[in-house]
Amino acid sequence: MTLKIALAGAGAFGIKHLDGIRNIPGVEVVSLVGRELEATREVAVRYGIGHVTTDLEQTLALPEVDAVILCTPTQMHAAQAKACLLAGKHVQVEIPLCDLLADGEDVLALQRRTGKVAMVGHTRRFNPSHQYLHEKIAAGRFNIQQMDVQTYFFRRSNINALGQPRSWTDHLLWHHAAHTVDLFAWQTGSPIVKANAVQGPPHPELGIAMDMSIQLQAANGAICTLSLSFNNDGPLGTFFRYIGDTGTYLARYDDLVRTHANAPETAVDVSRVAVSMNGIELQDREFFAAIAEGREPSGSVAQVMPCYRVLHQLERQLR
Repeated sequence: MTLKIALAGAGAFGIKHLDGIRNIPGVEVVSLVGRELEATREVAVRYGIGHVTTDLEQTLALPEVDAVILCTPTQMHAAQAKACLLAGKHVQVEIPLCDLLADGEDVLALQRRTGKVAMVGHTRRFNPSHQYLHEKIAAGRFNIQQMDVQTYFFRRSNINALGQPRSWTDHLLWHHAAHTVDLFAWQTGSPIVKANAVQGPPHPELGIAMDMSIQLQAANGAICTLSLSFNNDGPLGTFFRYIGDTGTYLARYDDLVRTHANAPETAVDVSRVAVSMNGIELQDREFFAAIAEGREPSGSVAQVMPCYRVLHQLERQLR
């Protein structure tokens, strides 16, 4: 039986999902929702999607739609996730689930009431580099002492990964820090018990801090230091240094190297960790498998809510 999917948000990240879904059998994207009708139609033609609209409610009214993937602006995520659940659809919402904790808690309560699969796109859980280390941790062959993470961009205006104007403002805390806060707790298998943050001055036009530093400690004693910036003029991206009891590893998206004190880096082959090297595709595979198997997915709303509670605590500090 083919799983019928709708995707809302035909921008840079929505296209990443469409590319990944092309590789997954038994799934068909039947509706595409976008902000601008003509631009959305162009994407739909490219991917063979029959139904196009600018109105999510119209898509949710389609009886054939089983599940929805939301790649819309952050400020819409929680309300749209609730709309999907109320319409009887499974939902995967791109990170972050919310930018107000109360909204995220509402989504969790509604998921428990409806019993539908509700998942958040915490992609780091699915990148083969991080999965490789997770398997070592689970097997007792590696324990994290410290994670040192750098999330760096050069962004002075509202543009997306394709260089196109955004209709919303990105955020270091609620969006980019969410990746690492959740990953740290997931990798250590231990809840975060201490969290501190400082931030630089706000941008005069965007109104958000362009630089931020966060410290975390898990209940098992492991620590994490996270540096975030929209002011960094390269290299861009997120770099994770895992300092453990049996080695040190550096993860750069889907690449992983083991570092040495007196020798060159050693590349780690992570190509056999999963069926794909594409973290977005693996994330979508987990979503679809959870629906088919009637189970909770990794990255469910329930599993990632502790991350958003920490972000809420940090936001209160920063005020």
